[in-house]
Amino acid sequence: MTSPGTNPKALSPTASAQAIEFVNSVLQPQPRVAVFDCDGTLWSGDAGEGFFDWELQQNLLSDEILRCARPRYAAYKAGKVTEEQMCGEMVTMHRGLTEAEVQRAADRYFEKYCVGDIFPEMQVLVHLLQGAGCEVWAVSSTNEWVIRAGMRHFGIPEEKILAAAVRIVDGKVTDGLIRVPSGEGKSKAIHQAIRRAPDAAFGNSIWDAAMLGIARKPFVVNPTPQLQKIASERRWPVYFPDSVRPEPKED
Repeated sequence: MTSPGTNPKALSPTASAQAIEFVNSVLQPQPRVAVFDCDGTLWSGDAGEGFFDWELQQNLLSDEILRCARPRYAAYKAGKVTEEQMCGEMVTMHRGLTEAEVQRAADRYFEKYCVGDIFPEMQVLVHLLQGAGCEVWAVSSTNEWVIRAGMRHFGIPEEKILAAAVRIVDGKVTDGLIRVPSGEGKSKAIHQAIRRAPDAAFGNSIWDAAMLGIARKPFVVNPTPQLQKIASERRWPVYFPDSVRPEPKED
């Protein structure tokens, strides 16, 4: 593997010193395999939740799903439905639709609502890692159609995406879940697909803690308070992208 070197010019001229330092800290050990969470890590916000809400507004789903979806999501927010269950249902609710039409909808949604939220330094980092010969994977509990749409902006091919997925039969979505990479499910998916511990892992929420824990170098990006607490306890490095970095407190 060739040395990636430091290339600040790959970042925006307005990139902060923190952004340059962060990118260099990832590249310097020359990782051979890196895994990235997506929502909140590669871009701000939750594209999976956003797509779910947008689909309901657009009436893209069956009447049965439309009647049940919002109450079910409210139950999830109230802690009555698990994260894994909800993420799985947000994929299986497309049963009966053609995968092509769901993918077109996901593409439209991501381009309109999510592209502007991509963290530029994370996008540059992914490209620099790939250019240095690192094998880069996206691991997400969001449905794979939205993640595919997002990964086109990072150059990560479909075969390197481990997202929530169902079986497709004759071009149509079924309710047969293949995987829901959330929590321990992320590390499980990594072991099954990559068959080795990643050299570097990047995540922002408690649902990424297991994945970060198996990496040789964990990097906590734009963390939720829960993950920031874990990062502090385990002494994992924390980075806030330039666009969401908290303002320093005045004395």
